[in-house]
Amino acid sequence: MLRLAPRRRNEPPNSGDSMPGHRLDPIDRRILAELQAEGRMTNVELARRVGISAPPCLRRVRALEEQGYIRGYHADIDPRELGFEVQVFAMVRLRSQAEADLSAFERRCKAWPLVRECHMLNGEIDFILKCVAPDLSTFQTFLTEELTAADNVVSVKTSLVIRCAKDEPAVPFEVLEARIGRLP
Repeated sequence: MLRLAPRRRNEPPNSGDSMPGHRLDPIDRRILAELQAEGRMTNVELARRVGISAPPCLRRVRALEEQGYIRGYHADIDPRELGFEVQVFAMVRLRSQAEADLSAFERRCKAWPLVRECHMLNGEIDFILKCVAPDLSTFQTFLTEELTAADNVVSVKTSLVIRCAKDEPAVPFEVLEARIGRLP
């Protein structure tokens, strides 16, 4: 059964375009690409890179933030350097898929510190969770005392990450370039 998530508060509405990014002009797309590649640059440097002056660049960035295209600015921190040696994907099946039950599970996931990502899926699995822990014992305690004990959880299957070949959370702007025109 396919379940579509409701649009989030800051998410731009879909106007029927085949790709939502099509509503942005080339300068907006270039601003997003530059900020995604290097979010710590100054507004003056960003304006120079996209070929406009600083005041309109700052207005555009603020508008992109307000419209929900830019959700935040984050440092890319290596969890292993901080002692989080264990990464696990947990596939969760729920007893009920009523919207109230799905929302309740999502709220619970947001409250668990070890859960770093929570995605609702269609098919046999209702949610996949990306979890990190300092060690296997800590994850096992979370698994047995929190996750499998949670209301509405029928089953949990876990897979321990051995290594990561690619971790690139960014949007592939080169796909947009091919679909809707070159970035300036």
